[in-house]
Parts: sequence; structure tokens; C-alpha cells
Amino acid sequence: MPLMDSYNLLLAVFGISILTVAWVPSLVKKYSLSYPILFVAFGMLLYQLPVELPNPNPLIHKTFVTHLTELCVIVSLTGTGLKIDRRFSFPGWAIPLRLVLITMILTIAAFALAGWLIASLVPASAVLLAAALAPTDPVLASDVQVGDPNEGGEDNVRFALTGEAGLNDGLAFPFVHLSLALLPATAPLAERLLDWLWMDVLYRIVVGVVFGWLAGKALAYLIFGLPKKIEIKADAYGFVALAVTLTSYGVTELVHGYGFLAVFIAAITLRNRERTHEYHREMHDFSDQIEKLFIIILLVLFGGALVNGILDELTWQGALLGVLLVVVIRPLAGWVALIGTKTTRPERWIIAGFGIRGIGCFFYLAYAIENGGFAEKEEIWSITAFTVLFSIILHGMLATPVMNKLDKLQPPVSTPEERELKRHIK
Repeated sequence: MPLMDSYNLLLAVFGISILTVAWVPSLVKKYSLSYPILFVAFGMLLYQLPVELPNPNPLIHKTFVTHLTELCVIVSLTGTGLKIDRRFSFPGWAIPLRLVLITMILTIAAFALAGWLIASLVPASAVLLAAALAPTDPVLASDVQVGDPNEGGEDNVRFALTGEAGLNDGLAFPFVHLSLALLPATAPLAERLLDWLWMDVLYRIVVGVVFGWLAGKALAYLIFGLPKKIEIKADAYGFVALAVTLTSYGVTELVHGYGFLAVFIAAITLRNRERTHEYHREMHDFSDQIEKLFIIILLVLFGGALVNGILDELTWQGALLGVLLVVVIRPLAGWVALIGTKTTRPERWIIAGFGIRGIGCFFYLAYAIENGGFAEKEEIWSITAFTVLFSIILHGMLATPVMNKLDKLQPPVSTPEERELKRHIK
């Protein structure tokens, strides 16, 4: 097929895919199925057709994959931050912080060790694989997250998984940089590790937090303070959400901070201003639509990659690693982190078990391989692709029935407006 015809066919395919996302989530909501499974399957079928389509292998298009997954994650992080109703405080956010600071680090340590012992990966590759697969995904975890802004329903499980997905996408980056520091280099290992500790752990995290907070404050003034002096049309607030994403991420990355962390913190900071204002809903809805655009494209390409060689280097040891991560390592690390918290036994197991892997894993892997010479990159990609596919299927089938069961076991959570009304009544 001529190149132009192939291009037009691809446009038509993605157009139909994006159109169907308006109905598919509602259609599958009643069943033990999530829409990502369907679009991955569609991509697999599409790339089996006798037509010439672009090769979806991420090792061939490293830069493209890095930036496409990067955009998807940062847009998702904005939407994730905007829909959390709970104000930030260390006591109030204790569970998500435990999941990030305890669960994720335990998961990385255990999985890196397993990669070294079971799959015989060299230390740099084992750490990279663990760092890429340890964080839960803000993109594909919507079925177990909180609802839209001011919608309520922020029980322990949904809030914990939403907060974790927002925070750990920035805090996993130091371990990706650790894998790069472990690669053979002319500088002594001790010098590289010291530079990693100072630059990649301390400096980048602090800059991400500070610049995210400053961006959120500045943008909150532009959104809620400036209209009192200069009117802004309501239909422009969706673009403001995109501005929050790109500005906070771009500026933070320019000064070598963690942009993912900055985007989420900027969204949380913005959310704390005029909390019940309708513009939060409008900004979130716009972010959600842009996010779904990226998701569909990436899921279809992922399905195509699955039938075009991305799993060629998968061994039984690599497959075992993926299964161990999803059903053993993450749940146990999550359970340990939740000891002593005010959660019930069912809540702990759900929070610990629903560590969904997704698009963020692809970004970390693509970023590291583009910036470092990993000899086992094909095997790492195969293990990552298998693990993400396993997670999409397993968690996609369990999310609806498990969350429905959880809702039956606990009383409904009031919305912010209902809580505000009760305070006025009192």
C-alpha cells in the first residue's frame, strides 16, 4: 500500500478509535472488563491485517515513544490532581505517602533483586526494570480512582490509589537515574552515586516540589484572581488546564527538576483555591478528554507492538518476574506500608493489590534507553510489555466487581457540598 494511503488509513483508524471511546467505557462498566483491554486487542487485530502500517516497535522510534508517553502522563497527572477533593496535609495524605515512600521503594528493591537472581539481569538493567515497573499508573487506573471534582466518593481506597498514582510518577525518577548511574562509565562508581544522591534525589525532588507549588499559586491567581479585574471567557478554561500542565512541566524541566512531580503538585495547589468552583470541573473534563486521546493512540500502538516482536525476547523467567510483581511483590509491599493505618482488612488488600502498571512504565523505559546504553534493552522491553499487558487484563477484569463489592461494604461518602452544608447547619 502506498505511504500516503497508509497514512490516511491510520488517521481513519485512530478517528474511529477515538470516537468509540465516547461509548465503550459506559458499555463495559457493567462487566468485568475495562476499555483498555479492548483497545489493546483492537491494535493487535489491526496490525494483523495485510496493510502497511508504521512499525510500532518502541526500540525503533525511541524519541517518539518517549515524548508521546511523556505527554500522556503529564496530562493525566493534571487531571488526577484536579479531581482530588481532599486538601493536602501530612496526616490526611498519610496513606498515599506511605505507598510512595515505603511500598514503592520496597517494590523496587525486591523486584531489582528478583530481576538479578531470576532473570540474570545485570544490576543496571535490573534497577531500570524495577524503577520503570514500580510506580502505579495514573493513566489506566481511572476505574479505581476518585471521581470528578466535587463529586465525592473519596473513600480510603480510591483516595489512596489516586494520590499514590499522582505522587509516585515523579518519585520513581530517581531510581531511573540510579540505573543510568550504574552503567559502565569512566568516572568512579562512588563519584557517580554521590552525584546521583545530590542531583537526582535531593535537588530534582526539591525543585519539582517548589516549582510545582509556585506554578500552582501563580496559575490559581490567573484563573481565579485575574477574572475579577479582567474577564476571561468560561470556554477558555480547558486551555488553562493545558497551560497548567505544559507550563509547570516545561519550566521545572528547564531547571532540571522533576516535571512529573511539579505537574501533580501544581494541580493539587490549584485545586485548593476556590474548591467548589465549577471551573475545576471544566479544567478536569478538558484534561480528561486530551488524556483519552493519547491513551487510545498508545493502546492501539501497544497492541500492534505485541504482535510485531516486542515480546520476542520474553523468557519464562521474564514472565515469572512480571507475575511476581503484580500478584506477590506489590501486594505484600503495599500491605507492609499500610500496617498501623486506619484502614480495614479489605481496604488494605484492595489498595495493596491494585498497583496498576501502564503508560508511565513505557515512558521511564523509553527515557532511560534513549539516554543510556543498556545491553539488555530488548529483554527489558519484553518483560515490561508482558507485565503491563498482564496488569491491564488482571486489574481490568477485577476493578469493577471489586470496587462494587467495596461500595456495598461501606457507607457512602458525602460530597464537599454536602459537608459544607452540614457545617452551615451546625
